[in-house]
Amino acid sequence: MSYLIIPENYRQILSMRQTEQGIKLIKDFFQQNLSTGLQLRRVTAPLFVLQGMGINDDLSGVERAVTFPIRDLNDARAEVVHSLAKWKRLTLAEYNVRAGYGIYTDMNAIRADESLGNLHSLYVDQWDWERTILPEDRNIAFLKRIVRRIYSAMLRTEYLINETYPELEPFLAREVFFIHSEELRRMYPDMTPKEREDEITRKYGAVFIMGIGGKLGDGEPHDLRAPDYDDWSTPNEDGFDGLNGDLLVWNPILDRAMELSSMGIRVDREAMLRQLVLCGQEQRKDLYFHRRLLNGELPLCIGGGIGQSRLCMLFLQKAHIGEIQASIWPEEQRAACLEAGIQLI
Repeated sequence: MSYLIIPENYRQILSMRQTEQGIKLIKDFFQQNLSTGLQLRRVTAPLFVLQGMGINDDLSGVERAVTFPIRDLNDARAEVVHSLAKWKRLTLAEYNVRAGYGIYTDMNAIRADESLGNLHSLYVDQWDWERTILPEDRNIAFLKRIVRRIYSAMLRTEYLINETYPELEPFLAREVFFIHSEELRRMYPDMTPKEREDEITRKYGAVFIMGIGGKLGDGEPHDLRAPDYDDWSTPNEDGFDGLNGDLLVWNPILDRAMELSSMGIRVDREAMLRQLVLCGQEQRKDLYFHRRLLNGELPLCIGGGIGQSRLCMLFLQKAHIGEIQASIWPEEQRAACLEAGIQLI
C-alpha cells in the first residue's frame, strides 16, 4: 500500500470505451512517429530466451527472471525477458543494419519483483528500439539529439490526443531539460535520488537525467544499471561522464515525476570491460553475448525502451497503470482504488 498514490478528488475524464480507443490511437500513432523520427523498422521479438547466454537484461542485477524448463531441449531452462537491450544488438548484427538506421519492436515482459503501484506492474510493455551508430556518434551531443527526436514524437502524440478528446488539457513541457546526475546531486545534496527527480521535474516539466549507474560524489549511484548494455562510466577529465539516462516528465495527476524512457549509447569493448570490473562481474565475459561483443562482432549502437502503458496512462490522464493494462494487484490495492474511483481493468 505504501506504493499507491490516491490523487485527491480523482475522477475518470474518459469512459472505459474512450480509454480503449485512446490506447489504440496512441500506440498506432506514436510508434509510426518513433519509426520515422529515428529511421527504425519493426521486427518481431521473443518473449523468452535461453538461460545462461547473457542475452536477458539483468536490470539492476537483483531482479529474478521467470523461468521454465523446455522438454524438447532436455529441460534446458528459458527465461521470460526483462527487456531486450542485448537481444536487439544481436539482431542489428544479424540483419546487418547500417549506421543511421535501426529496429523497434513490441517488448512484453514479466517482472515478478516489481513493487506494485501506480506506475509499476508485473506486466511490462515497451517499444524497445536500437539504432546502429558510427564511432564519432558516441558522445553526449548525439545522445541529446536522439532524446529530442523521441520527445518530439511524444509532443505530436499529445496534440493528437487532445484534438481527439478536447476534454483533456495538454500539459507537456515544450522542451527537455538535460542534467547530469552528479550535477543534480550537488543541487539537492540532502535529498534521495527520487526526491531529486521530483524536484527537478516539477521545475522543468520534462527532464533527461544523464550518467545513471556510476557512483556519484557521495559514493552512491543515482540508480542501478547493469554493466553490459548502457555506457554509464565514460571517462573524462573530471572522472566519469556517462552516455545514458532516463527521460522523466511531470505527471499532474499523481503530482510527481514519471519515467517514460530509459536509454543510452551502448557499451563498446572498453566500456564493457571497465564496467564489468566496477561491478565485480568479470565472469560474464565468457557468456555468448559478451564474447561476441568482445570479439568485435556486434555494431556500435544506441537504444532504449519507452513504456507503452505509461505513455497511454499519461496522455489519457489516468491515476493508475491498471486503468490501461490488465494485470494482478494486491486485493487491498484494488479495493482502495475502487473506493477512490480508480477503475482497474
